[in-house]
Amino acid sequence: MILVADSGTTKTEWCMISDRGTSETVVTSGINPFYQETENISAILHKEYTAAKKFNAIFFYGTGCINQEKQDIVKKALLQVFETEEIFIGSDLLAAAHSLCQDKPGFACILGTGSNSCYYNGRKIVANVSPLGFILGDEGSGAVMGKKLIGDILKKQLPQSLINDFFEIYHTSAAGILENVYKKPFPSRYLAGYTTFLSKNIKHPEIENIVITSFREFITRNLLLYPEIGQMPIHFTGSIAYYFEAQLRKAIEEQHLKLGKIERAPMNGLIKYHNTKAI
Repeated sequence: MILVADSGTTKTEWCMISDRGTSETVVTSGINPFYQETENISAILHKEYTAAKKFNAIFFYGTGCINQEKQDIVKKALLQVFETEEIFIGSDLLAAAHSLCQDKPGFACILGTGSNSCYYNGRKIVANVSPLGFILGDEGSGAVMGKKLIGDILKKQLPQSLINDFFEIYHTSAAGILENVYKKPFPSRYLAGYTTFLSKNIKHPEIENIVITSFREFITRNLLLYPEIGQMPIHFTGSIAYYFEAQLRKAIEEQHLKLGKIERAPMNGLIKYHNTKAI
């Protein structure tokens, strides 16, 4: 039996795949070694992961697992919780590439709490435009859309009716928002939470403009930097790509690019990929 994990800043999905190909899923809090040490991750797993803990191999893909140092933080935590013969740690971007492209070349993109993109040659990631995080980059992500929305609300750039609706729904204040963004942990997760308001009000032109502008920035500042971008399909995974598919399609079509798959999450593709692969 193997364990495949897809982890973001918000949540981690764990899928146990038996030798017969059947699967069972468990969800825990998000894991990100940029913000959490081994002890924090281990504590989350001991508390929230209540399923089987003995596996032939574990394939963990996660946000922040971009170099050996960060991968080791996660690996040490997994070894404190699980009994296994092999552990593979990869980035969430590699998870997207394996899930969306399988063994074929193409572009794999993540549009969730954060954003990222890569060119995958069917075996490995060969090019990546650094996303830079939600302060300097992460165009098209939930965190950046949430940031744009909050900025427009606090600077009164939206119709007053929308501003009133926002504060009636969330029962917050400017001071409360600033505290969550600048003083509390996981500000990107906090900001991305406001994309629900964008989704519910997408028919308002001012709201749709926030979404489409974010996607246009993702394309311009990321995708168009790949020399091969017009030659192969561009695949997307993540809640933002999934729930704002119409706006994403519009932005892609404006640039005459080839849109591939849009999946809410990479897990189904990862199950398919690892059912035919050995570690």
